[in-house]
Amino acid sequence: MDDALLIARLQFAFTITYHYLFPQLTMGLALLIVIFKALAIWKKSDHYNKTALFWGKIFGISFAMGVITGIPMEFQFGTNWAKFSAFAGGVIGQTLALEGMYAFFLESTFLGIFLWGEKRFGQTVHFISAIMIFLGTWLSGYFIVATNAWMQHPVAYEVATDGSVHITSFFGLLFNPWIIWQYTHTMFASVVTASFVVSAVGAYYLLSGKEPEYGKIFIRTGMIAATISSLLVATPTGHNQVKAVHKHKPVQFAAMEGVFETKQGAEFNIFGIPDIEKMKIENKIAVPYLLSILTHNDPKGEIKGLKDFPHELWPTNIELLFYSYHVMILLGVLFVLVTILSLFYLWKKILYNQRWLLWILMFSFPLPYLANTAGWMTAELGRQPWLVYGLMLTQDGISPLVKAGTSLFTFIGFLFLYLLFGILYLILLLKKINNGVEPKSDSAH
Repeated sequence: MDDALLIARLQFAFTITYHYLFPQLTMGLALLIVIFKALAIWKKSDHYNKTALFWGKIFGISFAMGVITGIPMEFQFGTNWAKFSAFAGGVIGQTLALEGMYAFFLESTFLGIFLWGEKRFGQTVHFISAIMIFLGTWLSGYFIVATNAWMQHPVAYEVATDGSVHITSFFGLLFNPWIIWQYTHTMFASVVTASFVVSAVGAYYLLSGKEPEYGKIFIRTGMIAATISSLLVATPTGHNQVKAVHKHKPVQFAAMEGVFETKQGAEFNIFGIPDIEKMKIENKIAVPYLLSILTHNDPKGEIKGLKDFPHELWPTNIELLFYSYHVMILLGVLFVLVTILSLFYLWKKILYNQRWLLWILMFSFPLPYLANTAGWMTAELGRQPWLVYGLMLTQDGISPLVKAGTSLFTFIGFLFLYLLFGILYLILLLKKINNGVEPKSDSAH
């Protein structure tokens, strides 16, 4: 891999990973805000109403950061990946434009009404604005996932005389079979992130004795949402997404599962160390027959190994792909265990007194971010060496006139700029959390 390609890939990987820290929170928060607002109206509760507004403001801060970090990412298609843009712009331009023109403006317009229009427009319009934010946010996610789904599993296209691709069916693009499980898996994973963040703040309020009533609302709602979404991330969405990979991209499936030899009755590797030279998983912990059962519903089902595929089609970093996939799975199992335990204590009405568990919940909020990142790494590393699966290699999509030094200069610039953005975001977020749902200045009035 030449230097220009490596730096272009690293820059895009960094900017998109950093950017996705914000949408995965806002997409999940959008649903929780609707729930908080609905409960406020149903229970006629001022506490739930102020909770919705509190998280609406955190949504607004995170949404602004998502916009700031998202725009440069799309510009990279034209600067660092010009050949890819020329090749696939006729397809991915459709979904990216829809995301910007419809979903983004729907989201941003009603966010203003939600944050500042409650007294002017009344509770009904305020609730509708929360629903519209949710719809805009999840619609935005759909268009972005549709773009990635086409790169993973191209459909509804034709190759023009100049070698570029164009869509043949707009609805074929939007309803790509790959989207169903990828989208639902992605969105429920965002709810896991938001639920853990809400619960972490609730645990902080209870442990510190700061606004304990709101702390209880945060944890109660957060843990119920986290339990449901964690289970849905595992199955059916995660399970069926992996089965789609097995069906359409068996090379990726073999690599991420650590299967080198074709085998009937394949074991599932819980973890291990892939040794590519020896073509085996060292020091592994495995469950016999489980991979065949999960994939074929048959303990003797056949799983093809990497050795059955041409070496040039193998993912370029099998070790990182294997680790990313298994980190995602192990964290997913941990989420299910922690949330079910918390729900059990909540049912027993003793959760708020279990300080050891509150400490766990308070410090667990980074883990869904790690799991989401590992999941996207699995998807993107698994697609390699293809930029558009089966149509364009990654090495063929780079801009020929952008040299390694130029990309390195902008990459370093992004590193410092995004560091400043991150510090500013944390300052604003921590200030809002420490001020509480009902700041003293508000209470004085």
